[in-house]
Amino acid sequence: MLIGIVGKPNAGKSTFFTSATLAPAKIAPYPFTTIKPNRGIAYVRIKCVCKEFNVVDNPKNSKCMNGIRYVPVELLDVAGLVPGAWQGRGLGNKFLDDLRQADALIHVIDVSGGTDFEGKAVELGSHDPIEDVKFLEREIDTWFSQILRRDWDKIIRIVDVGKCEDIIDALTQRLSGLSIERKHIVTAMRTLGLSSKPSSWSEEDILNFASTLRKISKPIVIAANKMDLPKAEENYNRLIKELKDYIIVPCFSEGELALRRAAERELVRYLPGEAKFEIVNSNLLTERQESALKFIRDYLNRWGSTGVQEVLDKTVFNVLKAISVFPVEDPNKLTDHSGRVLPDVFLVREGITVREFAYKIHSELGDTFIYAIDARTKQKLGESYILKDRDVVKIVAAKGIKS
Repeated sequence: MLIGIVGKPNAGKSTFFTSATLAPAKIAPYPFTTIKPNRGIAYVRIKCVCKEFNVVDNPKNSKCMNGIRYVPVELLDVAGLVPGAWQGRGLGNKFLDDLRQADALIHVIDVSGGTDFEGKAVELGSHDPIEDVKFLEREIDTWFSQILRRDWDKIIRIVDVGKCEDIIDALTQRLSGLSIERKHIVTAMRTLGLSSKPSSWSEEDILNFASTLRKISKPIVIAANKMDLPKAEENYNRLIKELKDYIIVPCFSEGELALRRAAERELVRYLPGEAKFEIVNSNLLTERQESALKFIRDYLNRWGSTGVQEVLDKTVFNVLKAISVFPVEDPNKLTDHSGRVLPDVFLVREGITVREFAYKIHSELGDTFIYAIDARTKQKLGESYILKDRDVVKIVAAKGIKS
């Protein structure tokens, strides 16, 4: 899964990205610090099955900490978007193109209202963060619609003369580079009640379709960042009151980054997403560090977490509807061919069949699939079995190919 980190300049995107991944990213309090997109691996949390099966696991593609699995997802931090980005302003076209393959977007906003649309510092509370939400979605929607308009006459021709079976096929081909699937297009057209004849679509239809399609194919979660600053809580309360259809999470990404770096240096014990941390080497702390940690502890007592991990978890599980599946070679010992216990866990979309899952492990495994075995019940599962969250399965394939 690829999740894009978006927002205007100086809203804290790169700090959020670094706090989630500990990957290097240039951070500075001025616009366009990020030019090239930053890529890194973050982790979402699931309840591991190790305790249920009473085994000690040996994770290979993830981490298990006291029964909590941290499963990797890829993050992409793009440069800040400014009004007019879809027209190329601020290199906007390039930055939007960087988001083509994203499955979902996390919109990092400065909830303190201390930066304007351009990312320039202003008096705290003087800028309305609700306007930031509206502007960014308008930019992405317009970008989508421009991609459609570019070839709209061609789409009309190939549908009218029968070169393409229908408009859905034509749009699927045209928009495949945006990671848009046929089901997304079908849902958007049904939602708007659009005609199957593209020649009958108005300019407003195209824009509405682009907006609806964006919401379906690249849903947005809002990270209300800089919650540690004055005016932030007041603005956050307005956000959740006025934007009721959005998932909005209060965030203190600078605090998360400080804790993650302190944990790396073994100054504190801290697990991402936890409501507390423990100082383990207080004698190594400077007075400034002690003061910062006290501030962060007070914040955690007030809000329950820094919000960074919660944003990631909600994006993957609440929005993208991902489930976790554990493939094993031996359904009795729960091991792979090397004897590692519960070595892998995969994040897949809700509704996936066990054969489709086999393809995700390896194309040949999908091609030669015979059946699967449920490690809990030891029952055989046919190819159309719909996987459930935290299923543990063995894939049996022809020619001796096994998971």
